[in-house]
Amino acid sequence: MNTPQPPGDRVPQYVYGVTRADAELPADMTGLDDRPVSLVQNGGTCAAIVSDLPADRALGERADLVAHQRVLNALVEAGTVVLPFRFGAALADREAVEKELLAGNSDRLGQVLDQLEGRLELRLKATYVQDQVLGEIMSAEPEIAELSRRLREVPPDAADAVYYDRIRLGELIAQAMERRRDQDGQVLLEGAAPAAEAVARKTPAREEDVLDASFLVRADRRASFEEAVEKLGQEYGDRIRLRLIGPLPPYDFVPEA
Repeated sequence: MNTPQPPGDRVPQYVYGVTRADAELPADMTGLDDRPVSLVQNGGTCAAIVSDLPADRALGERADLVAHQRVLNALVEAGTVVLPFRFGAALADREAVEKELLAGNSDRLGQVLDQLEGRLELRLKATYVQDQVLGEIMSAEPEIAELSRRLREVPPDAADAVYYDRIRLGELIAQAMERRRDQDGQVLLEGAAPAAEAVARKTPAREEDVLDASFLVRADRRASFEEAVEKLGQEYGDRIRLRLIGPLPPYDFVPEA
């Protein structure tokens, strides 16, 4: 088990998250600027995952973000329960980590760790096969199909005359896509959710995105969840591409402070 440095160590500390006090870190784990990662304890049930904070520059480089995620991913892959912190958490030194983070918060932190123990975050992303879905829209929506046909017949030298018609066509297609996305996203969510304990649905970033949702899944139910997703892929794969990502640090299931 990692032995904390003495309280007199005044080096500023970067905090990746919190875990059990008796957790074992993977051997030779490094974080920001390849500095060793260790645990800070205060005699309670929880420990902070830290490394020395770079003192000669500001945080925010891409390498910093990668290192932050690498540490948390390594713990998740090792099966260590972890309450992940968002990028950028730092305290004055190891004593500050003990007194300001751990002392007085150990019960609340322990409760969150209990909620996350033996569970994984898996993220499901679903994206339309655009040609397929556009074909469905043209077949199902006569107004869109007719306007599209008329615009295809317009000579190139007359394109300016139908400028607003092209805008209208784009709006109609976007509205039709949104109606399908709402329905299809709900179908996918209902197909995967029964194998999970909790769901955090995100707003799709792009027009062609059908679903972006994170699921909290018991480790012993992971195979069942993956089977449910595979079944959805078999059923809808001709028009929707599914991608399952993880396990991930359970950011989406950490209660707000």
